[in-house]
Amino acid sequence: MSILTVKNLSHGFGSRGIFDSVSFRLLKGEHIGLVGANGEGKSTFMNIITHRLQPDEGEIEWSKRVRVGYMDQHTALSSGQTIKQVLEMAFGYLFDLENEMNDYYMKMGDVSEEELNTLMEEVGTIQDILDHNDFYIIDAKINEVAKGLGLLDVGLDRLVDELSGGQRTKILLAKLLLEKPDILLLDEPTNYLDEAHIEWLQKYLQTYENAFILISHDIPFLNSVVNLIYHMDNRQLNRYVGDYDNFMRVHEAKQKQIEAAYRQQQQEISDLEDFVARNKARVSTRNMAMSRQKKLDKMDRIELGREKPKPEFDFKTARTSGKLIFEVRDLVIGYDQGTPLCRPLNLRLERGQKVAVIGANGLGKTTLLKSLLGEIPALSGEIETGEFLYTGYFEQEIKNPSYKTCIEEVWEDFPAFTQYEVRSALARCGLTTEHIESKVVVLSGGEQAKVRLCKLINRETNFLVLDEPTNHLDVDAKAELKRALIEYPGTVLLISHEPEFYKDITTDIWNLETWTTKIV
Repeated sequence: MSILTVKNLSHGFGSRGIFDSVSFRLLKGEHIGLVGANGEGKSTFMNIITHRLQPDEGEIEWSKRVRVGYMDQHTALSSGQTIKQVLEMAFGYLFDLENEMNDYYMKMGDVSEEELNTLMEEVGTIQDILDHNDFYIIDAKINEVAKGLGLLDVGLDRLVDELSGGQRTKILLAKLLLEKPDILLLDEPTNYLDEAHIEWLQKYLQTYENAFILISHDIPFLNSVVNLIYHMDNRQLNRYVGDYDNFMRVHEAKQKQIEAAYRQQQQEISDLEDFVARNKARVSTRNMAMSRQKKLDKMDRIELGREKPKPEFDFKTARTSGKLIFEVRDLVIGYDQGTPLCRPLNLRLERGQKVAVIGANGLGKTTLLKSLLGEIPALSGEIETGEFLYTGYFEQEIKNPSYKTCIEEVWEDFPAFTQYEVRSALARCGLTTEHIESKVVVLSGGEQAKVRLCKLINRETNFLVLDEPTNHLDVDAKAELKRALIEYPGTVLLISHEPEFYKDITTDIWNLETWTTKIV
């Protein structure tokens, strides 16, 4: 049974085309991975099928009474609510159904036998829905999902206003999972999740009985939960059966076939055009030339997809730093003299070390980085920094959206650059002319990350501090960033939840779970 049918969808932003006559069907129980490079329109597609965005052309048709659950990269929470209150909202429609059922019971004493039978049928239907959606074990379900995503450690009575962006994202994801919609739409759900909670979500989705569409650049995660891949590329959407690895094998073989057919056809076109040019003026061969020209005119010409710019993240390096990068003695981190997030830390980082900081969310990984950089004061302890440090910092979150164009954004940091140099720097990060001339705020999460990386790699550094730099980056960009960090001659302090990314880069691992004062 088709849950969602999309017919002849076309859409674009200004002169930039996103989709060209795309069609799509979602069947009950399908677990779909929606993949493609940054900026190909994955999030736009989600916004269109959920009617948040009106397409230029095409039809979007959902089956009747289908409940759709969608969490995108920019969903917000209302202030003044506790975590538990937000999670209980997932069951709001069930409480409404219970009230409706109680109203039917109240009416039963005053109706005819025929009306009574109708009411009994309605009550039976509602009761089945309540049972199927775990209405009578709501608290247990809330605790189960909250524990799986690490929210019990935060405390269900905490106000959402007090939480980090990553924790707020977890709450939205938990609420969505508790709703158990007929179709789950997830846009990069593993961003802001640590390894343990990604593993929990992976198991959850593997046994999820309803359909879902998942956008993710985390390939091991994708491979473990999907059975279909839809590839978004060059304004088209193509379907592949199986996981991401199988899609890559089939896609690459298909591309080689198309390229071979293209080369063969180009040779044939060249031969025909040469024959026509040499023979159209001669009476004896004019008919043959006209015949060849007709064949050329009728030929269905093969077109190769436009080449995607490959990012190049080559970090500019400053002079060599001193041997000591920093040393902390009895450092205790936290916010506003509140509850300490760790026991006293004694750490030393030396030139050339590349360290991954790992551990569950909420333990203070970002707080540690900001304390070391002097952005927030430590609760107690000492921080000694070395000499000749040129630090480059990539923040996990940028709170205020930028309404500048990409050119203006980079030019502001590098006023000595010419416009050509700014454009070239952005292009080397994998951004097209359309992206470069667009405002930063309208770009996808991955494209915005590339703009921020552009500013980082063009600044001379010898110490990189990176907080989840792979969030939103597509597969090619992630691989290129990994290569660049392996080759970087300076020192690196990196927060990441992806072992596949950091294990070949780092010389050491600092696990905050061994230092935390919190229960993990």
